[in-house]
Amino acid sequence: MGKIYDIIIIGNGPAGLTAAIYAARAGYQALVVSDNPSGGGQIATTYEVANYPGLNGISGMELGEKFREHAKTLGAEELLDRVSAIEEVKGAESKEAGFPLLAVITAKERLLTKSVIIATGADHRKLKVPGEDRFSGAGVSYCATCDGGFFRKKTVAVVGGGDVALEDAIYLSRFAEKVYIIHRRDEFRGVKALQNELLSNEKIEPIYDTVVNEIEGEASVKSLKLLNVKTREESDLPVNGVFIAVGIKPNLEEIEGLPELDEAGYIKADESCVTSIPGIFAAGDVRTKALRQVITAAADGANAVTSIGRYFTEGKR
Repeated sequence: MGKIYDIIIIGNGPAGLTAAIYAARAGYQALVVSDNPSGGGQIATTYEVANYPGLNGISGMELGEKFREHAKTLGAEELLDRVSAIEEVKGAESKEAGFPLLAVITAKERLLTKSVIIATGADHRKLKVPGEDRFSGAGVSYCATCDGGFFRKKTVAVVGGGDVALEDAIYLSRFAEKVYIIHRRDEFRGVKALQNELLSNEKIEPIYDTVVNEIEGEASVKSLKLLNVKTREESDLPVNGVFIAVGIKPNLEEIEGLPELDEAGYIKADESCVTSIPGIFAAGDVRTKALRQVITAAADGANAVTSIGRYFTEGKR
């Protein structure tokens, strides 16, 4: 039988790398598996991080690298590979190990472990229009609470019509001089209380029945090309930034053998990070939670390792 890890962590964003740091400090043999060579998760695409305590103004890429280097310095191992499945190990292998084992199946090999932390994160849904990727971090944002402060006294747009889009527009009105909210339908989908608050805000102007066809600019965003879906009229909207709030999705599509998911497709787990399958834990944006930020992801990484410690010593998940 080959090497058995104490913990295999799937994902190298803030949750996964914090878990690796806590696992290494606790003396566990930990392996971080990810197909992302740079690490850091979503935070790596953020130009400047303004809400992580003690590191105000650090770039997202630099913060992600600090997480990664910290974990490596403490002895956590890394494997660049894509995970396709998690399986329960039955029979001789688990009996020989004296502990229930799990197998993590990657594109290259089969890895044995006593526990797994799924920390694959979530991605914001994209508009998939020209200019979106080009200006990501240079006027295109998916997080109003992360980046809103960079647009003081400027003009911004929010794309979306649900609760998050309405909340983002209201939040951005604290900083921006003008906020447009662009929605493809003739009424918002968000709760009535949010709609009332938004529509009574003099800084916010709704643009209904409209989609963004292109994001334009030079070094950063300068304008949006809009299309009215009813009249087919095209127009240009000058803005300094655009916040896209059309939903997020957990990065779980390619992994088989997952624990129970909620209606939105996230792993069911509270702050203990315990899931429906013994030995499998979920940390960061991939689990059911109210707030998805780098600091809450890092907290999950610590909580997941603490729960694994209880699982090892007390048989508790």
